[in-house]
Amino acid sequence: MTRRMVKFRSMVVGAEVDGRPVWAQTGDPRVTRVGRVLRRTWLDELPQVWNVLRGEMSVVGPRPEFIRELEQQIPFYRARLAVRPGLTGWAQVHYGYGRTVEDALVKLQYELDYIKHQSLWLDLQVLARTMVTVLTRPGS
Repeated sequence: MTRRMVKFRSMVVGAEVDGRPVWAQTGDPRVTRVGRVLRRTWLDELPQVWNVLRGEMSVVGPRPEFIRELEQQIPFYRARLAVRPGLTGWAQVHYGYGRTVEDALVKLQYELDYIKHQSLWLDLQVLARTMVTVLTRPGS
């Protein structure tokens, strides 16, 4: 069953070419003025808490990304779907924001490592690192 994820729109309507996802870049001109503020303050992640409460996402897990596109380019990319996507994740705290297929491959390695070693202790480490990031660095 396909579900819709709740998110704030931070980019202009029609930001995706032919309806296909496009990697965001630093200073991306497709981001709206309000979207820039939402992203810089991490408030763009807030609606995803609703997705967690609905049981569609976890607090910690692989970040939802361009799964359909990346699974065609990266072997075993679907393996990251063994756990629910999360608000934050092991790849996110180690590698940050991906902007290319090569970045997605590196992040996949972290995500598979997370899946293999998943534990409460690892989740607490991810949450602690996420809090440091949120408190000390602006978002994208």
